[in-house]
Amino acid sequence: MAKIKVDGTEIEVRDDMTILQACEEAGREIPRFCYHDRLSIAGNCRMCLVDVEGSPKPVASCAMPVNEGMSIHTNTQKVKKAREGVMEFLLINHPLDCPVCDQGGECDLQDQTVAYGSGKSRFDLNKRSVEEKYMGPLIKTYMTRCIHCTRCIRFSEEVAGVEEIGAVNRGENMEITTYLEKSIDSEMSANVIDLCPVGALTSKPYQFEARPWELKKTETIDVMDAVGSNIRVDTYGWKVKRILPRLNEDINEEWISDKSRYACDGLLNQRLDTPYVRHDGNLNATDWNDALNECLSFMKNHKPDEIAFLVGDFIDLETSYLIKQLSESLNIKKIECRQEGVRLPYSDRSQYLFNSTINGIEESDCILIIGSNVREEAPIINTRIRKHLLNKNIPIGLIGEKFDLTFDYEHLGNDLNILKSISDGENNFCKILDKAKKPMIIIGQSVLSRDDSLNAYSLIEDIVHQYSFLDSSWNGVNTLQLSASRIGALDMGCYQSSRSLKDIYADAENGSLKLLFSFGADEIDYSKFQNTKIIYMGSHGDRGASNSDLILPSAAYTEKDAIYINTEGRLQYAYQASFPPSEAKTDWKIINQISEMLNLNWGFVTLDDVRKKIKNQYPDLFNQVSADRPYKRLLANKASKISFDNKEIGSMIKDFYLTDSISRLSKTMAECSQIRKELRNGKAI
Repeated sequence: MAKIKVDGTEIEVRDDMTILQACEEAGREIPRFCYHDRLSIAGNCRMCLVDVEGSPKPVASCAMPVNEGMSIHTNTQKVKKAREGVMEFLLINHPLDCPVCDQGGECDLQDQTVAYGSGKSRFDLNKRSVEEKYMGPLIKTYMTRCIHCTRCIRFSEEVAGVEEIGAVNRGENMEITTYLEKSIDSEMSANVIDLCPVGALTSKPYQFEARPWELKKTETIDVMDAVGSNIRVDTYGWKVKRILPRLNEDINEEWISDKSRYACDGLLNQRLDTPYVRHDGNLNATDWNDALNECLSFMKNHKPDEIAFLVGDFIDLETSYLIKQLSESLNIKKIECRQEGVRLPYSDRSQYLFNSTINGIEESDCILIIGSNVREEAPIINTRIRKHLLNKNIPIGLIGEKFDLTFDYEHLGNDLNILKSISDGENNFCKILDKAKKPMIIIGQSVLSRDDSLNAYSLIEDIVHQYSFLDSSWNGVNTLQLSASRIGALDMGCYQSSRSLKDIYADAENGSLKLLFSFGADEIDYSKFQNTKIIYMGSHGDRGASNSDLILPSAAYTEKDAIYINTEGRLQYAYQASFPPSEAKTDWKIINQISEMLNLNWGFVTLDDVRKKIKNQYPDLFNQVSADRPYKRLLANKASKISFDNKEIGSMIKDFYLTDSISRLSKTMAECSQIRKELRNGKAI
């Protein structure tokens, strides 16, 4: 620790702090453009100049470490004049287009010009003009506004791991560009829009849509994957205009994926806003009373063992609880939430959670990934792994298909028999695992959804218990889920331990399944249910709705208060940002209304009633997550008897941008998908 003075006040700070960080600790605001907490120090905007006693000239506080006894002044006349000079230089070429700039009202340059600028300019030169650059369908460029803070360059290199943005030329001719002016091939690319302090990089889909002060801002949770990123939804009337990241150090820090940010335009397309019933092969609009009576008729005309419930990817915790209650009340045994086809007979929560926690990634000293393209299955977790690798240079191994994960790793091969060699201590990676104190294993759904997944998981558990994956303060066994609803639905028991989705397919094909109630399950193969009556409850006219005999329209994730549990078991509250369209209702109300018509006497009047019941029945769900939760073994050791004929591990995600009913109906995601295909085929420039 070092003792320093900031504007005459003595404080004690860590030795590794910069002057800027020390001043922030002391409660002094230091203006900056190039400096960012999560990026390397560039020191090129010079806006953060301060006066240090003993120094002949102002010092760039972002790049200067503190020293014992240092005396810093942040508000002297010299500092004021220096900042005015810097601001004068930065504004030489900046266009006066604030009235039409999408950054207006949220612009660091505007704010700091008012606070620290001189209000006049001594320069009388012609302004330079820079051609716009093409950076893909998400990022709109106005490079004449650029002040060369290089935040976008450092983000793409350090966080996204895609070195596609850089500076060309020197001096007055310097320009920020993607070199070949092609689309940025990254799932995290649009975070540069938030980083840009001047409006040189703005949101292309949001261009000229609204001003920030016109929007209603709602803090909620993202459901595009199982990470549970904290987001802010900005709405104008009913429409969601944009989604921005919200700071949460334990989960997404301050980043979100491009799909989380831009799939929201799919919320406006092909919405189910009234109930439909199929007559003579055609879906016809009806009212809620007739639709619910039809639903009851379907359910009463079939025996419990002829009915199955399937739970989709966006179903919240409260709805999952009521679905399970409905199945138990009606004695319906066939219930499944695992649309990937996983058949593991889970007996404990630790067997399907990301136990080390997302924040715990930075504690590990070795990572073994099995059958997961983390970059596309959970971009936020991928950036955490990359960040940790850059900081600690830990060894990482991958078993499965070889992917570009934006960081270096050892590809052990695409062969499940490698698990056997590690279990037997015959693989070179065993030496690394032997030395590791806090190793992590990340298990992808492509392994767990195989027909021989029980054998694969048994080997994985054998490896886990041979090495240091588990101790009293560390649980390194991590299953990476793909959807926001999965953990909550598993916690509520929306699955059969002895069966899987493939068994339900088989029941439909042999005629023993007569009625399917699909709760937003759009990722299944509906061609298997051609001889089955289908009731669909969901928000969009996607696969489920087009194959159904009865449609009950429900709310999308931005249109309801709900609870979601992310892949690490963290319970989070989502809040309503807008309202369901027309006659659509929130999910829990639909199921509760069905229960009332069936005279089940649940007694739920409000959402709080449902939440109180869940909390009483499952109190542990509301506890804080930690990396020391114990792991309970699922399977007996069968390692000596196991081998795999079908050795290769496939990939669960075929197209990152089109993985669910909302993103498939998003024009922006469709454009991103098409451009990525062209990029991968070497055509898009």
